[in-house]
Amino acid sequence: MNAEERLALVTRNAVEVVTDEELAALIREKEHPTAYIGFEPSGIVHLGWVLVAQKIRDLADAGFKVTVFWADWHAYINDKMGGDLENIRACARYMEDCFVALGVPRESVEFKYASEVLSDIQYWETVIKVAKVTSLSRVKRAMTIMGRSEDEAEVDASKLFYPILQATDIFCMDVDLAYAGLDQRRAHMLARDAADKLGWKKPVALHTPLLPGLKGGNRMDPAESKMSKSDPKSGIRIHDTREDIAAKMKKAYCPPEKENEDVNPVLMLCRYVIFPREGTMHIERPEKYGGPVDYSSYEELTEAYFGGQLSPVDLKTGVSDGIWKTLQPVRDYFEEHPENYERLQEIVAGLSKLR
Repeated sequence: MNAEERLALVTRNAVEVVTDEELAALIREKEHPTAYIGFEPSGIVHLGWVLVAQKIRDLADAGFKVTVFWADWHAYINDKMGGDLENIRACARYMEDCFVALGVPRESVEFKYASEVLSDIQYWETVIKVAKVTSLSRVKRAMTIMGRSEDEAEVDASKLFYPILQATDIFCMDVDLAYAGLDQRRAHMLARDAADKLGWKKPVALHTPLLPGLKGGNRMDPAESKMSKSDPKSGIRIHDTREDIAAKMKKAYCPPEKENEDVNPVLMLCRYVIFPREGTMHIERPEKYGGPVDYSSYEELTEAYFGGQLSPVDLKTGVSDGIWKTLQPVRDYFEEHPENYERLQEIVAGLSKLR
C-alpha cells in the first residue's frame, strides 16, 4: 500500500484533519506511526461505535500502531459507573469485547488503562508542565469534552484536571495522531497548543462525525444531539433486539429535504454504518411501491430519497434490516463470550436501583 492509499484509508469518512499537510508528511515519513483513541468506560455501547471501530481498523490497515486507551481515572472524575473504579474497569472489559466483536483486530491494537500510565512520576511532571502553559479559561471551555459545562467546575474541582490529563495522555504515550469523535476536538487543540508552547511533538488530530440521535440532530452543535449511551431512546444499542431496532427506527426523525441531510439520523446510519460495513443496501418494499430495490452507494440512495423515488417508511425499513445484518457478528461474539456483558448488566441494574 503506497502513501496515497494509506492517506485515503485514514481520512475515509473523517470530517476534519488538523492538519492535512501534517498527516500526509507523517505517513510519508513513518511506516508505522502511533495513534490513540481514549474512552471513558461508561455504559452499554451504541451504534456510534461501529463507525469508530471501522476507523480503528482503517488506521491499523494503514500501518498505524493503535492504542485504545481506557480512561478509568478520567471516568472516575466524571462520575461514571457510580464513581466506582471497579465498576469502571468491568465496563472497560466489556467495551474491549465490543470492539473485538465489531472487527477490531486484537493483534493490531493495544488496549491500555490510564492507571498504567498515571502511576509514573513523569506523567505528573507532564501534567504540571501542560497546566502551566494552559489558561484556566481554556480548561473550563474544554470541559465540554466530558459532557460538562464550565459552571460544573465550581462544584467539583477534580473536573478541572480532566482536559489537562487528556492532553498529557497524548504526550506520555508519544502519540503521532490523536483520533476521536468531533466532540473531543477541544482536547486535541489544547494538546497541540501546549506542544507549540513547550516545543514538544505536536499530534495530528483526526476527527470523525458524531451520529445524530434518533430524535434529530443539531447542525450548530452536533455534540448536543449525538447518539448517547446515557439516553437509550436517542440511539440503537448494539445488543438491541430486531423488534427494538424496528420500533426505534419507526419513530426516528427522517426529513426528506436535502438541506437536512447531515442531521437526518436515518441517512447518517446509512452513510457511516451500513454502507461502510456492507458495501450495498437492500430495501424490501411492496410491489405496488416499486418492489425490492438495491443501492450500491450512499450517493445512489440519497438521489432516490431526495428525488421522491424512496419513501421515508421504506428507507427506515431498509435501515432497520441493514443494521440487524451489520450487528450479526456482535450477536455471534457475545453468544460465545457473554461474561463481561452479563457483569456490566448486573452493575447497571444495581446503579439504577440506587437512583
